[in-house]
Amino acid sequence: MAQRFVAGVDGCPGGWLVVLRPIDDAAQAQAQLVSKFSDVLGVQPAPAIIGVDMPIGLPDVSGVGGRRADIEARANLGARQSAVFAVPSRTAVMQPVYSEACAVAMRTSVPPRKVSKQCFNLFLRIREIDALMTPAVQARVYETHPELGFWALNGERPLGEPKKMKSRPHPAGLELRRDLLSAAGYSRRFLEDMSAFPARHAGADDLLDAAACAWSAARIVNGTAQRFPKVPPLDSKGLRMEIWG
Repeated sequence: MAQRFVAGVDGCPGGWLVVLRPIDDAAQAQAQLVSKFSDVLGVQPAPAIIGVDMPIGLPDVSGVGGRRADIEARANLGARQSAVFAVPSRTAVMQPVYSEACAVAMRTSVPPRKVSKQCFNLFLRIREIDALMTPAVQARVYETHPELGFWALNGERPLGEPKKMKSRPHPAGLELRRDLLSAAGYSRRFLEDMSAFPARHAGADDLLDAAACAWSAARIVNGTAQRFPKVPPLDSKGLRMEIWG
């Protein structure tokens, strides 16, 4: 029987970092950088499931803490819970100018609130995915979150070290995540080798996050992943608002 594959995807300065691996053999994982999310959908061998660290399914109105998926996923992460941001409304995400995004977010959130600059910086990537997503595409492309994957890898316990401190790589946090992924079958050499990717295009944390999302994608195929919430609501496009780990 031919091998079946999954992919994990993380947005990065150079585009999208993709970790492609056989479902049952993380040791054969390979990484590649693509410029557009449409290129992710065409990766070969075609993944049965693609896990991407980016919101899929956007609310019309954003409540306290964002979507129910954001709130439930965040509740598991302890000190790492800030890694899951509150997803604003779709109309706010569609704004290309920060001041306009904040103005629209104020009108489409309860209670009214602006969006952070860090969150706004992800809007271009979110729009790119949202333009391609349909319920049919979502049968194959799932929203995953690397910190939720690391939580599951760590025996469903929050990690004690961040990946970054003051926007700089945190060696202890990166090493902890390498240890968890290595224990799950990834090659240590694969997890440490960034020689194929210029630092301006992707960082070590992007590779580890994509590998964690690929691990979660394999769990989705095998029926062992956790979904937050268990019964997700649909957005106005019919997309499930959920996060898997």
